[in-house]
Amino acid sequence: MTDVRFVAIGDSFTEGVGDERPDGTPRGWADLAAEGWASARGEAISYANLAIRGRLAWPVVEEQLEPALALGPTHLSFNGGGNDMLRPGTSPERIVDAFVKVVRRCREEGVVPVLLSGADPSAGLPMGRMIRRRGDDLSAAVTARLRGDADIVWALNWPDPLLRDPAFWSPDRLHMNARGHHRVAARVLDALGVEPPEEWWSLSEPAAAHLGTRDYYRAHVAPWVRRRLTGRSSGDGRRPKIADWARVDPTP
Repeated sequence: MTDVRFVAIGDSFTEGVGDERPDGTPRGWADLAAEGWASARGEAISYANLAIRGRLAWPVVEEQLEPALALGPTHLSFNGGGNDMLRPGTSPERIVDAFVKVVRRCREEGVVPVLLSGADPSAGLPMGRMIRRRGDDLSAAVTARLRGDADIVWALNWPDPLLRDPAFWSPDRLHMNARGHHRVAARVLDALGVEPPEEWWSLSEPAAAHLGTRDYYRAHVAPWVRRRLTGRSSGDGRRPKIADWARVDPTP
């Protein structure tokens, strides 16, 4: 059986923010997909995750793509643009260019590109209609440019209506909870031709209670606004999640 070496690059979506372990470290869909992939194969795979929260699409490419390719992966996943959509003046075509570069470099290195769209958080966010519109435009632009490329593995979560349900989102309404990350992991494995555990599509794990509007703005929106005003990012000073290969063994 051919070895699998899976590396993920991206922002908080790929880092796994919102799906924290008891010790506070993020797990998320990429960790889950690696575990599910190893279990389905019945043998260990190699896994790395260079994602850092808060990154815009092009910084992900500029900072993470070449280090990820230098590891010699068989598969590389990429998602970006979620943070770009929250900022004024976002150009969908500029974000699409980032996806195109990832695919081109993967093709040059003989690596299978796995492209994801994030889930749609707009139902729970301020300016939700604008975010939904930008997400729709970005999703359409990416697929228009790259959908015909046969060597791409697609795991598109933005069009999934079930993932818009608050039950799949953490209290900050911007990052998915364990239920959401499991559903995305199931979609990634399915796209790779690997059968995921059936319960991952709609995990029964209860979601954390969501705050009322006033408490939500105080706890989550105000800190985000302060970071924008001061030019800071939630990822400042953070290092890649898993910078080198880690062995992921099958689980029962």
